[in-house]
Amino acid sequence: MIQRLPITLTRFLGTNTGQWRITSIKAVCGAGLPQAQFLNIDGDAEQRSIAWTIRGAASNLRYTTASERMALMAKQEGLGRAASTRAALIPIRKSEKWWAMAQDERRAVYERGAHLPIGLDYLPGVARKLYHSRDHGEPFDFLTWFEFAPEEEPAFDQMLARLRSCAEWEFVDREVDIRLSRV
Repeated sequence: MIQRLPITLTRFLGTNTGQWRITSIKAVCGAGLPQAQFLNIDGDAEQRSIAWTIRGAASNLRYTTASERMALMAKQEGLGRAASTRAALIPIRKSEKWWAMAQDERRAVYERGAHLPIGLDYLPGVARKLYHSRDHGEPFDFLTWFEFAPEEEPAFDQMLARLRSCAEWEFVDREVDIRLSRV
């Protein structure tokens, strides 16, 4: 019998204290999130003044082939770099039309939009980690955490614009752009 490890959900708390100061919260499409001063990652859930909590689980790369995974590993650097004093948390929810498609149909949309090649263009300057939320009853399907140095922010904005113009984004019905600065 295979023993499965328990799933660990990372909590992102919009609150009055935390590791990251929130510089802006912008609804890109759909409902936004209430304003908060700080983002606390996996902090004390008993804090006062929690404006919102969203959670996700780091998981395997679901739409990535072996060769794409190797390309990512060759260019991507880890999170927590000293120079990466800026960050963004981008929660996204896809439409029911997206989830009604078969896995291969979703993969075809992902490929047509060149999602991975776009992301590779901005490595290693922008580091990222993806969290899955849909399977855990959360209001978003994906939470993507990005870290970068202040001088990389224009490139990060350009990457987001390119990604948001992809075919895949036609299926996004809720997206919030949360910008942060390390405390």
